[in-house]
Amino acid sequence: MLQSVTTPYPGEAASAEQLLTLAKEYHTAAHTLFAQGRKGEPLSRAPCRLTAIHAIELYFNALLLHTGLTAAEVRTLNHSLVERLHMAQEHGLHLRVRTAHHLEAMTGNREYLVTRYGPEMTATVSQINRLMATLDEVGRKVLVKVAGNDAT
Repeated sequence: MLQSVTTPYPGEAASAEQLLTLAKEYHTAAHTLFAQGRKGEPLSRAPCRLTAIHAIELYFNALLLHTGLTAAEVRTLNHSLVERLHMAQEHGLHLRVRTAHHLEAMTGNREYLVTRYGPEMTATVSQINRLMATLDEVGRKVLVKVAGNDAT
């Protein structure tokens, strides 16, 4: 009789600190890729955009794990930044109103999917400078929160 073998889900055993480190690496990569983009060529910014969105998601994941959620609970959020935002806010993360609205708009516009698969839809995504500002704020405030200083 065949036994059921359970393959661990990637990230299942990752700590909040490990995810935070990974988020910081993607954050740095997003800034490096930003410099490679060409003005007037929105598709040249797609790698930066995808990397920035992923870094934001990882920052939120690290914070949510830090607050006691399990990796399985975080996975149920799929790629919804707005759900992560609301949960993070419930745990005391304070972002600027403009940043919160931007995260909500990104989810509503399905920016993650458009960036990955919709080169014809680049007009529907947020401005790259707004995305980088959102990344920088989320990163800065999550780092402070996870480090134990709640002065966010």
